[in-house]
Amino acid sequence: MDKALQTMIENMPEKTGKKLEEWIQILHKENFAKHSMAVNYLKAEHGVTHGFANTIVTLSKEVTESPDDLVVNQYAGKELLKPIYEMLLLEINKLGDDIVITPKKGSVSLIRKKQFALIKPATKTRIDLGLKLKGVEIQGRLEGSGPFGTMCTHRIQLKSISEVDTEVIGWISKAYEASV
Repeated sequence: MDKALQTMIENMPEKTGKKLEEWIQILHKENFAKHSMAVNYLKAEHGVTHGFANTIVTLSKEVTESPDDLVVNQYAGKELLKPIYEMLLLEINKLGDDIVITPKKGSVSLIRKKQFALIKPATKTRIDLGLKLKGVEIQGRLEGSGPFGTMCTHRIQLKSISEVDTEVIGWISKAYEASV
Protein backbone atom coordinates (compact mmCIF):
# COMPACT_ATOMS: atom_id res chain seq x y z
CA MET A 1 0.00 0.00 0.00
CA ASP A 2 1.45 3.39 -0.89
CA LYS A 3 2.09 6.00 1.80
CA ALA A 4 -0.60 8.45 0.61
CA LEU A 5 -3.30 5.79 0.81
CA GLN A 6 -2.06 4.58 4.19
CA THR A 7 -2.12 8.17 5.53
CA MET A 8 -5.65 8.65 4.19
CA ILE A 9 -6.83 5.47 5.95
CA GLU A 10 -5.14 6.53 9.20
CA ASN A 11 -6.78 9.99 9.01
CA MET A 12 -10.21 8.60 8.11
CA PRO A 13 -11.66 8.41 11.66
CA GLU A 14 -10.73 12.03 12.36
CA LYS A 15 -11.87 13.37 8.97
CA THR A 16 -15.00 11.25 8.44
CA GLY A 17 -16.01 10.12 11.92
CA LYS A 18 -15.55 6.42 11.22
CA LYS A 19 -12.80 3.87 10.57
CA LEU A 20 -12.49 2.28 7.13
CA GLU A 21 -13.89 -1.01 8.46
CA GLU A 22 -17.02 0.78 9.73
CA TRP A 23 -17.57 2.46 6.35
CA ILE A 24 -17.15 -0.87 4.58
CA GLN A 25 -19.82 -2.43 6.81
CA ILE A 26 -22.20 0.42 5.97
CA LEU A 27 -21.62 0.00 2.24
CA HIS A 28 -22.03 -3.78 2.37
CA LYS A 29 -25.44 -3.34 4.03
CA GLU A 30 -26.55 -0.97 1.26
CA ASN A 31 -25.22 -3.16 -1.60
CA PHE A 32 -24.87 -0.55 -4.37
CA ALA A 33 -24.79 -1.70 -7.99
CA LYS A 34 -22.49 1.09 -9.18
CA HIS A 35 -19.40 2.77 -7.78
CA SER A 36 -20.81 6.27 -8.37
CA MET A 37 -24.02 5.44 -6.50
CA ALA A 38 -22.02 4.42 -3.42
CA VAL A 39 -19.82 7.53 -3.62
CA ASN A 40 -22.88 9.80 -3.93
CA TYR A 41 -24.55 8.02 -1.00
CA LEU A 42 -21.54 8.60 1.29
CA LYS A 43 -21.36 12.25 0.25
CA ALA A 44 -25.11 12.99 0.55
CA GLU A 45 -26.08 10.84 3.54
CA HIS A 46 -22.89 11.01 5.60
CA GLY A 47 -21.18 14.26 4.52
CA VAL A 48 -18.02 12.49 3.42
CA THR A 49 -15.82 14.47 1.02
CA HIS A 50 -15.43 13.13 -2.51
CA GLY A 51 -11.82 11.95 -2.02
CA PHE A 52 -12.63 9.92 1.08
CA ALA A 53 -15.90 8.60 -0.40
CA ASN A 54 -14.14 7.40 -3.55
CA THR A 55 -11.37 5.73 -1.53
CA ILE A 56 -13.85 4.03 0.81
CA VAL A 57 -15.90 2.65 -2.09
CA THR A 58 -12.80 1.46 -3.96
CA LEU A 59 -11.37 -0.29 -0.89
CA SER A 60 -14.74 -1.80 0.05
CA LYS A 61 -14.69 -3.76 -3.21
CA GLU A 62 -11.30 -5.25 -2.34
CA VAL A 63 -12.41 -6.49 1.08
CA THR A 64 -14.88 -9.12 -0.02
CA GLU A 65 -12.69 -12.07 1.00
CA SER A 66 -10.66 -12.50 4.16
CA PRO A 67 -6.91 -13.14 3.81
CA ASP A 68 -7.49 -16.76 4.89
CA ASP A 69 -10.21 -17.19 2.27
CA LEU A 70 -7.90 -15.83 -0.41
CA VAL A 71 -5.25 -18.44 0.44
CA VAL A 72 -7.82 -21.26 0.65
CA ASN A 73 -9.14 -20.29 -2.79
CA GLN A 74 -5.61 -20.19 -4.26
CA TYR A 75 -5.07 -23.81 -3.25
CA ALA A 76 -8.51 -25.15 -4.17
CA GLY A 77 -7.77 -28.08 -6.47
CA LYS A 78 -4.06 -27.66 -5.67
CA GLU A 79 -4.16 -28.98 -2.09
CA LEU A 80 -0.95 -31.00 -2.57
CA LEU A 81 0.92 -27.68 -2.84
CA LYS A 82 -0.31 -26.27 0.49
CA PRO A 83 2.44 -27.96 2.58
CA ILE A 84 5.05 -26.27 0.35
CA TYR A 85 3.37 -22.90 0.95
CA GLU A 86 3.23 -23.52 4.71
CA MET A 87 6.91 -24.56 4.81
CA LEU A 88 7.88 -21.38 2.92
CA LEU A 89 5.95 -19.24 5.42
CA LEU A 90 7.52 -21.08 8.35
CA GLU A 91 11.01 -20.36 7.02
CA ILE A 92 10.21 -16.79 5.97
CA ASN A 93 8.80 -15.92 9.40
CA LYS A 94 12.15 -16.93 10.94
CA LEU A 95 13.82 -14.03 9.09
CA GLY A 96 12.26 -11.30 11.21
CA ASP A 97 9.11 -9.93 12.78
CA ASP A 98 8.89 -7.04 10.31
CA ILE A 99 7.40 -9.11 7.48
CA VAL A 100 3.89 -8.37 6.26
CA ILE A 101 2.19 -11.34 4.61
CA THR A 102 -0.40 -10.07 2.12
CA PRO A 103 -2.63 -12.62 0.42
CA LYS A 104 -4.12 -11.50 -2.88
CA LYS A 105 -6.43 -13.28 -5.30
CA GLY A 106 -3.72 -15.30 -7.08
CA SER A 107 -0.63 -14.99 -4.90
CA VAL A 108 0.79 -14.00 -1.52
CA SER A 109 3.13 -11.00 -1.30
CA LEU A 110 5.85 -10.87 1.33
CA ILE A 111 6.77 -7.34 2.22
CA ARG A 112 9.33 -5.76 4.49
CA LYS A 113 9.68 -2.12 3.53
CA LYS A 114 9.24 -3.32 -0.05
CA GLN A 115 7.98 -6.57 -1.51
CA PHE A 116 10.82 -9.08 -1.51
CA ALA A 117 9.01 -12.29 -2.41
CA LEU A 118 5.82 -13.62 -3.95
CA ILE A 119 4.35 -17.12 -3.57
CA LYS A 120 2.03 -18.28 -6.35
CA PRO A 121 0.49 -21.70 -6.95
CA ALA A 122 1.28 -21.63 -10.67
CA THR A 123 -0.11 -25.03 -11.67
CA LYS A 124 -1.65 -28.02 -9.87
CA THR A 125 1.86 -29.41 -9.38
CA ARG A 126 4.07 -26.32 -8.95
CA ILE A 127 4.50 -23.22 -6.80
CA ASP A 128 6.44 -20.33 -8.27
CA LEU A 129 8.46 -18.42 -5.69
CA GLY A 130 9.22 -14.96 -7.02
CA LEU A 131 12.14 -13.04 -5.52
CA LYS A 132 13.53 -9.52 -5.86
CA LEU A 133 17.29 -9.96 -6.19
CA LYS A 134 18.58 -7.02 -8.21
CA GLY A 135 22.00 -7.55 -9.74
CA VAL A 136 22.03 -11.31 -9.09
CA GLU A 137 22.84 -13.54 -12.07
CA ILE A 138 20.56 -16.42 -13.03
CA GLN A 139 22.09 -19.61 -11.60
CA GLY A 140 21.10 -23.13 -10.62
CA ARG A 141 17.44 -23.21 -9.63
CA LEU A 142 17.30 -19.39 -9.68
CA GLU A 143 15.65 -18.56 -13.02
CA GLY A 144 14.57 -15.38 -14.73
CA SER A 145 11.32 -13.86 -13.45
CA GLY A 146 9.18 -15.62 -16.07
CA PRO A 147 5.47 -14.86 -15.60
CA PHE A 148 6.17 -12.47 -12.72
CA GLY A 149 7.50 -9.83 -15.13
CA THR A 150 8.71 -6.76 -13.24
CA MET A 151 7.11 -7.78 -9.91
CA CYS A 152 10.15 -9.99 -9.26
CA THR A 153 13.60 -10.33 -10.77
CA HIS A 154 13.84 -14.12 -10.33
CA ARG A 155 11.77 -17.19 -9.64
CA ILE A 156 12.29 -20.66 -8.26
CA GLN A 157 9.91 -23.46 -9.20
CA LEU A 158 8.94 -25.74 -6.31
CA LYS A 159 7.19 -29.08 -6.78
CA SER A 160 7.76 -30.73 -3.40
CA ILE A 161 8.32 -29.75 0.21
CA SER A 162 11.86 -31.20 0.07
CA GLU A 163 12.77 -28.50 -2.47
CA VAL A 164 12.38 -25.85 0.26
CA ASP A 165 16.02 -26.46 1.14
CA THR A 166 19.01 -24.40 2.29
CA GLU A 167 19.55 -23.03 -1.24
CA VAL A 168 15.98 -21.72 -1.48
CA ILE A 169 16.03 -20.37 2.07
CA GLY A 170 19.33 -18.65 1.29
CA TRP A 171 17.85 -16.89 -1.75
CA ILE A 172 14.78 -15.84 0.27
CA SER A 173 17.07 -14.50 2.98
CA LYS A 174 19.09 -12.46 0.45
CA ALA A 175 15.87 -10.97 -0.98
CA TYR A 176 14.66 -10.16 2.56
CA GLU A 177 17.95 -8.48 3.48
CA ALA A 178 17.89 -6.38 0.29
CA SER A 179 14.35 -5.10 0.96
CA VAL A 180 15.25 -2.43 3.52
